[in-house]
Amino acid sequence: MDTSELMARARAGDHHAFGDLVQGHSHELQVHCYRILGSVQDAEDALQETLMSAWRNLGEFSQRSSLRTWLYRIATNRCLSMLRADSRRPRVAAPPPDPAMPEPTGTGDVPPWLEPYPDVLLDNLVDQAPGPEARYETTEAISLAFITALQLLPPRQRAVLVLRDVLGYRASEVATMLDATQESVQSALKRARATIDNHLPDTGSSSSRHADRPESATEHQLVAWLTDALERADLDALVGLFVADVRFSMPPAMLEYRGIEMARRVLLAVTFRPDRSYRVVPTRANGQPAFGMYMADPYAGLYRAYTLLVVTTAGNRITVITGFDASVMPRFGLPRTLPGTD
Repeated sequence: MDTSELMARARAGDHHAFGDLVQGHSHELQVHCYRILGSVQDAEDALQETLMSAWRNLGEFSQRSSLRTWLYRIATNRCLSMLRADSRRPRVAAPPPDPAMPEPTGTGDVPPWLEPYPDVLLDNLVDQAPGPEARYETTEAISLAFITALQLLPPRQRAVLVLRDVLGYRASEVATMLDATQESVQSALKRARATIDNHLPDTGSSSSRHADRPESATEHQLVAWLTDALERADLDALVGLFVADVRFSMPPAMLEYRGIEMARRVLLAVTFRPDRSYRVVPTRANGQPAFGMYMADPYAGLYRAYTLLVVTTAGNRITVITGFDASVMPRFGLPRTLPGTD
């Protein structure tokens, strides 16, 4: 059944035809919402509301633009509405996750609501070519550094930058999508680019923009080294993988720990304790290596999900580590427990 026939049937009230019509766009729309909102759960909610709105208003689709562009317009404005509501986002940073943690180096940029995005959900984006005006490659535009930088922007600037520099829409198209003037779009884009360009180098743009190709031999070796060091509780081997100004952050705590010595203190305080041992399961998040860590429960004879670590690399060194609560691990297909060795 061709698109025109699906459209006719969907407009006549055929839910199945509507599903067939939009299924090819649903995943990329979820990623779009994730970029703007920074939360996988919020992106899922925004996607569902987008599809519901599209179904209700399909009769208003005039086909002056493509269906994809029309859906992006709905999704973008749904995200902006969610950001305006803002009630779901904590304004006060959470306390450090463990009282044994040392004093932080400072307040970091990672927002409390940030969540990692499973790479397995990005497979359908690999072959999608952005528009001719895009500035960022798909892999860079999903990295944690880029998603974090986006969250620093006001909502309208965030949407404009994603539509223009990630998806490659023309200024005139973005103006139509946002019910704005081209001049206001260009002005918002200029301010947004300045913020992003200033932020990314501070997070190590040489590592985030010019890192080895994802899943390269160098990355595979680094993953093996890190997994081995964590499971053997070899602190020296682990610290030896870090660059001098390595950074740690652990949402929802908006705190940052920076530098080799601070890294050593943090790891001694919360990870390399005499009464703790771990198993590590490598995975991937946001186009980067990630690790599901499981801590031994000696009373139950198993390992329980402890944290998900996402790392940014430069060559064979780690520049940034972001630790997430174990609640995100099921999204990566990681179990809540692993069997013990006994």
